[in-house]
Amino acid sequence: MKVTEIWKTRDKPTISFELFPPRDEPAAEKLEKVIEELAVLRPDFVSVTFGAGGSTREGSYNLVKKLLREKGLETLAYFTCHGLGPEDITSVLDSYRDLGVENVLAARGDPPHQRPDFKPHPVSLPHASDLLAFIRPRYDFCLGAAGYPEGHIEATSKERDLEYLKLKVEKGADFIITNYFYDNRYFFDFLERCHRLDIQVPILPGVMPIYSVKMMENLAKLCGATITSEIRDGLAGLPEGDKEAITHFGIDFAISQCKGLLETGVPGLHIYTMDRAKSAVEIVNHLREAKLLG
Repeated sequence: MKVTEIWKTRDKPTISFELFPPRDEPAAEKLEKVIEELAVLRPDFVSVTFGAGGSTREGSYNLVKKLLREKGLETLAYFTCHGLGPEDITSVLDSYRDLGVENVLAARGDPPHQRPDFKPHPVSLPHASDLLAFIRPRYDFCLGAAGYPEGHIEATSKERDLEYLKLKVEKGADFIITNYFYDNRYFFDFLERCHRLDIQVPILPGVMPIYSVKMMENLAKLCGATITSEIRDGLAGLPEGDKEAITHFGIDFAISQCKGLLETGVPGLHIYTMDRAKSAVEIVNHLREAKLLG
């Protein structure tokens, strides 16, 4: 089912999870257990990332196939076009269509950091809006785009970044999933600015629980997310090196954040799991006990 149709048929906000393909056999075995734990939660859909420059092309396909065919989970396939030519783009999208994928999130992506010899195709598509324009007349996918409440890390301004987001919608995006943020005010401000620019498609907030201090710091630098003083002060008050305490702090913080989002009528929540289950399971169970999720 298309994501936009799911929202029309639900009387409660949706819940969805992001997964990325495993890099090796031990990671694959771990991910299998994670999928089993998340599947019990009956997510409305699960997304699968696509590595820079097609670096996880086979792994992404195999994971999408597993989720759809073996687990019976509605799956949103990410696709990034950076460096890929039209033939590669068509080949990947054809393979997803043939699997039965109905939802694709179209993004530009970044250069593959671990492949210094990578050479972009001479006629590769430079922007996500170009990819959306390529896909829309050729396929019947429900198309998503990425949004950045604090602005894309490469954007010259939030205003300019939002103009690019509007262009993505004009080129075919049916919905938006946002980058994560630790202060809901960034998201609410983003929504207001989107509405002023007449961006009317559903906007799904992305939520990133705190899994470890190191991961939090690294991801924030990579994604441009602001780590608030509330988080820093809260973590500073925990026993040094206590991983379990950090995990529980992250869960409690994410629950509070999700409640604040759900109270405003967001269409759902998209949790970035980092291929881990514990935090997502506790967050969703708590929200369902509070009757905030179906």
